[in-house]
Amino acid sequence: MNLSAARVWVTGASTGIGAALVGPLLVRGARVAITARRAALLEAIAHEHARTGPTPPLVVPADVTDRSAVNAAARQITAALGGIDLAVFNAGGHEGGTESPFCAEPFVATMALNYFSVVYGLEAVLPDMLARGSGRVAAVASLAGYRALPGAASYSASKAAVIHLLESLRFSLEPHGVGVTVVNPGFVRTPLTDRNRFHMPFLIEPADAAERIIRGIERDRLEIHFPPQMSWPMKLMRILPFSLYASGIRRATRHT
Repeated sequence: MNLSAARVWVTGASTGIGAALVGPLLVRGARVAITARRAALLEAIAHEHARTGPTPPLVVPADVTDRSAVNAAARQITAALGGIDLAVFNAGGHEGGTESPFCAEPFVATMALNYFSVVYGLEAVLPDMLARGSGRVAAVASLAGYRALPGAASYSASKAAVIHLLESLRFSLEPHGVGVTVVNPGFVRTPLTDRNRFHMPFLIEPADAAERIIRGIERDRLEIHFPPQMSWPMKLMRILPFSLYASGIRRATRHT
């Protein structure tokens, strides 16, 4: 995908990977709209990059767990930019879900943020992309969505849902000219991972993650996964019988 003059919408853009995507997209000549709940952080990012690209980032605050708000944001961006060529659904978080006694609320909250925000975003952008016969949608899932991990039930489940959602939709979207990219990062230094109290192997910086994502989108990659030292072993573990996989994971996480 050629990003020069492309109209790009990034959600979860106030911090972490989303914020890191803005500069490189603008440098490549894209016109960028950024969405998150915290308007002040978005305004600061827009001010920082006011002269980076052809136009300053368009600030469109919205709660991505609110279906009507997501559709309204897409309409505002379409009106301002004339359309959306690339949507990067990056908003995500983790609300726990492993405490005892078991409680459904963290699972519902995590699924709303990590999965349904993507569903709402797709609903908002796909009609126009399909009508034009062009465009690309990308969603940031996680290597944690490949297989179950201890202590990450709600997060892993939500990211697995994102992976399956996009891979399934690819069958119906690509014949009509709409590309689909699934992004599966490992550990990236963000406010989310700053909460972790365990060793995070191959931890990378948001700027590094953003460049890997953008290069993958430019090459029309179906999946962008990184870092390879972690993603390829995780891919191999997907094909292991569960008993072997579980034994290895228990040994690897025994002291975490």
